Amino acid sequence: MSLRETARDRQFWKTLFKLIIPITIQYFFAQAVNSADVFMLGYVGQSELSAVSLANQFQFILMGINYGISSGITIMASQYWGKKDTNSIQAVVGIALKICLAITGVIALGCVLVPGFLMSLYTSDQVLIGIGETYLRVVGLSYVFSQISQIYQCMLRSCERAMLPTVVSTTALGLNVFLNAVFIFGLFGAPKLGVVGVALATLIARALELALCMADAARGVLFKLDLRIVFGSHRLLFKDFLTYSIPAVINDSTWTVAFSLYSSIMGHMNADIVAASSVVTTVRELFTVIGFALCAVCSVMLGNKVGENKLEEARAQASLFCYVTFGISVLTGLLLLAVRPLVFSIFVLSDRAVEYLSIMLYISTYYVVGQIMNTLFIAGIFRVGGNSRWGMICDIITMWVVSLPLGVISAFVLKLPPMVVYFILCLDEFWKVPAVIKYYKSEKWLKNITREYE
Repeated sequence: MSLRETARDRQFWKTLFKLIIPITIQYFFAQAVNSADVFMLGYVGQSELSAVSLANQFQFILMGINYGISSGITIMASQYWGKKDTNSIQAVVGIALKICLAITGVIALGCVLVPGFLMSLYTSDQVLIGIGETYLRVVGLSYVFSQISQIYQCMLRSCERAMLPTVVSTTALGLNVFLNAVFIFGLFGAPKLGVVGVALATLIARALELALCMADAARGVLFKLDLRIVFGSHRLLFKDFLTYSIPAVINDSTWTVAFSLYSSIMGHMNADIVAASSVVTTVRELFTVIGFALCAVCSVMLGNKVGENKLEEARAQASLFCYVTFGISVLTGLLLLAVRPLVFSIFVLSDRAVEYLSIMLYISTYYVVGQIMNTLFIAGIFRVGGNSRWGMICDIITMWVVSLPLGVISAFVLKLPPMVVYFILCLDEFWKVPAVIKYYKSEKWLKNITREYE
């Protein structure tokens, strides 16, 4: 099937819209649960906003790890769903749970036991450290709840059941925002708990999210979960999962840690740039959800085609997704430009922080184009086609060999102005573009990786 034939294929567009709408809503509300803390603390004070934003870097790191593990689930589960092998899907989910919980448990324990030390990695400001450690002590357990529910929701999306994750995320967001208001402003006779209340609201919302996922699993709408399969030993599938997901986990973990270190670089410059960076990152993440949701839909649809061994159709669909995603990424940049006045009206920042924020929003209008397109290629097309190793190597080189050293040198050796440093760090997505496009055109990424359930 050619690109033109695929563009005229009604079934392609029907499946795309069936998945993109609920996944976009789900991604938006899932991100909004994390962003709600930052938005609502904007009404409390700049120090609280900055401290919680830095504290949330650990949630950001876990999201990167989870995204890599979820990629492994999507790579394998979407292809096995294409051949309707539900036993292999359950085994893959069990493998992912074991790996994810081992990593999340360590970070959650660190947040509870040594939050002050963890905060000191991102800032030397004792006020921000003090606020952040009280937040981390409460919110740490929510990381475990969140990781389990995200793995289950990833499985549902890979099996083309995207509505339930949307309902779950919407419910969690509603509860999080409501409880934030209750604990921040002392509504209904509740005490004003500040950042502790925000952390408690997140913890309760994540617990509800997990409970809803477990209730759905018990119903067995797609298929009944067999715990003997989920928590059993699957040598060949475990080997496959490591082969295809570990590079993705390393890729997303190193990308996330590197991006988190960008925050550390900015955090050691001055408090105003921390506040501005917190706001622009939150706004940018909310506006890029449709682009990332499109990448997730691409993974599911291509994975199903590859699992059915329809490689020519998968190739044509990948090309069409490139055109659609580029259009969405450009539109996202324009929307960011359009909402600048609204952003300034929401957050209470110092004059210098507002100046920083204005420049950062302009830079973000082009940054999102590279970010969304590279996510489509590396985390979408290449991975679901069976090659997650190439993206890992590409990101490690561009971020750890190029962008981070340039950022450190520009900030602490050359002592360039903060906005010049920020601009240099935001070039990271564009160093990799030529290599990404060249590898995509080679078509070395496309192969069927399924095997018969052991």
